[in-house]
Amino acid sequence: MNPDQNTLTSRRTLLKTAGGVAALSALSGVKLPAVHSAGSDTVQVALVGCGGRGSGAAVQALSTKGPVKLVAMADAYADRLNSSFDNINKTTPGKVDVPADRKFIGWDAYKSAMDSLKPGDVVILTTPPAFRWVHFTYAIQKGLNVFMEKPVTVDGPTSKKMLKLAEEASAKNLKVGVGLMSRHAQHFQQLHDQIKNGLLGDVILMRGYRMQGPVADSVLGPKPASMDHLEFQVRHFHAFLWASGGCFSDFNIHHIDHLCWMKDAWPVKAQAVGGKHYKVGPDGKEYVDQNFDSYSVEYTFQDGSKCFFDGRTMEGAVGIYSSYVHGSKGVAVAARAGDHFGPSVIYKGQNMDPSKMIWQSKGDTDPYQNEWDHLMEAIRNDKPYNEVERGVMASAVTSMGRMAAHTAQEITLQEMLNCDHEFAPNVDKLTKGSPAPLLPGPDGRYPVPQPGLIGKREYKG
Repeated sequence: MNPDQNTLTSRRTLLKTAGGVAALSALSGVKLPAVHSAGSDTVQVALVGCGGRGSGAAVQALSTKGPVKLVAMADAYADRLNSSFDNINKTTPGKVDVPADRKFIGWDAYKSAMDSLKPGDVVILTTPPAFRWVHFTYAIQKGLNVFMEKPVTVDGPTSKKMLKLAEEASAKNLKVGVGLMSRHAQHFQQLHDQIKNGLLGDVILMRGYRMQGPVADSVLGPKPASMDHLEFQVRHFHAFLWASGGCFSDFNIHHIDHLCWMKDAWPVKAQAVGGKHYKVGPDGKEYVDQNFDSYSVEYTFQDGSKCFFDGRTMEGAVGIYSSYVHGSKGVAVAARAGDHFGPSVIYKGQNMDPSKMIWQSKGDTDPYQNEWDHLMEAIRNDKPYNEVERGVMASAVTSMGRMAAHTAQEITLQEMLNCDHEFAPNVDKLTKGSPAPLLPGPDGRYPVPQPGLIGKREYKG
């Protein structure tokens, strides 16, 4: 599957309606030659951001067809880089060539890792999302193809930055994949085809659920005295809106993205509720994260149809982790479990009665590997490939639902894109020891959402 390709005209229209962005830079129109045609050359890879997802992405990159080698790694913290190196080297022996002088540590380490590549090679960007636009900018300057993890943005200002960068990448003939792997799942592709061909009728309602216990840093205890605020927040990025968009954005984007894909549209507005029921841990210490432990969002599309998404991270609550599409002729199970597990199924009518099943997807492969196979195939055969605009829109739509819950206001997509609250405006200037983008108030507590009391921003500060 090749990703949907949008014309520059549609991108400019989107940017214009989002409030306007500066004209394309001088990079526009400057195209790079194909340097890995016919799979004859080794594709070199650098990893920037050595957490679990970065390590997994590197293994998948090294598992694609054709000669490929990991040659550089970068992270702000040595312990993460060293652990990642050991895991990747063990999993893909013979494909890792990262000596000590190509293991880069520090806030500018991403530049050194990318400087180790030649134009047409690939850099993996898997740091916390707040840094995505900074690292993507440098990758474009270096003429590198890119794989970046989701979300690609966490607020309106960075969404508009990334839309502009998407145009610059296409103008330079760079190939860019975004880690929304559901789009590369075969059963989702088959279901999308069936919906497009009318088997489900008109899509009128969609539902997504990620209801589970506490995960990652959905709850986080106090900062240890031995760690400054910046390191604490970057190491626990799921707990802080500036770094990740919080758990709502980082975890729920997959369902929101693939359901919007089934509709072939982005919602135009959202209203939502949410709250943090448990503010103190079992040890009696107060949680300091910015996450709610429950969210319920109603998205509305231009034609009036709806998508409901419910998320919860509570110990002992019933678990539901699946997604559904309702049409005028029947109902489909999209994700049977998790973010993407199939098979997908369509039933006649609105009851999921096994005797009413009229279609089921066939076969499947790992969508995480598929997205890398598709990206590398585009690189080696010089095919247009840029998933960034779609990644930005999925990120912005997810943020729209989050903002609606955090403000207790109805938020439109245009309001989300045009919101002037950039969570970390100086993220490109951060260095070791810098003040964190989020600092505690006089009471020692980090700012948190106050629905209704703060209507135009998700938190003070």
